Amino acid sequence: MQKNQTIPSFPMPMRGILLLTGMYTVAWSAFFKYLGEHLLRWLSMTPENIPGLESNWFGGFGLLIGFLIFMSAFYPSSWRYLILVGIVGKIISFSWFFLEFIPILGWNKRTIFHLAFNELLWLIPLSIIYLRAIKVHAYLKTLPEEK
Repeated sequence: MQKNQTIPSFPMPMRGILLLTGMYTVAWSAFFKYLGEHLLRWLSMTPENIPGLESNWFGGFGLLIGFLIFMSAFYPSSWRYLILVGIVGKIISFSWFFLEFIPILGWNKRTIFHLAFNELLWLIPLSIIYLRAIKVHAYLKTLPEEK
């Protein structure tokens, strides 16, 4: 008797979420890289007092992570390591912003929004998609190879 077994697949909405996550990360990172001082003043509780905050490296790092997440959408089961790099990159971005920028910018609606919606919220769909990519890859390895 054959069990009713569902075949794991990688649906298009998950690819769309990867594309959206990548583009969203690139957009916010470009703000940090190219509008650094102005964006930091907008995020700050005291815009006149931002001593020595450099957002260029933070933005560049985010651009790289966003690009890798975007690229992972094209072959998610094969390039699942790029999804993992995106998850780790989001965690590093969160930690970097929290440790370097929050002590100077302060806690306010804008900094909380950035941490919650630009860094942490994307970890949930990225983790779900990564787990699905692992399942699909494991299933594909069980299939017999064609000659």
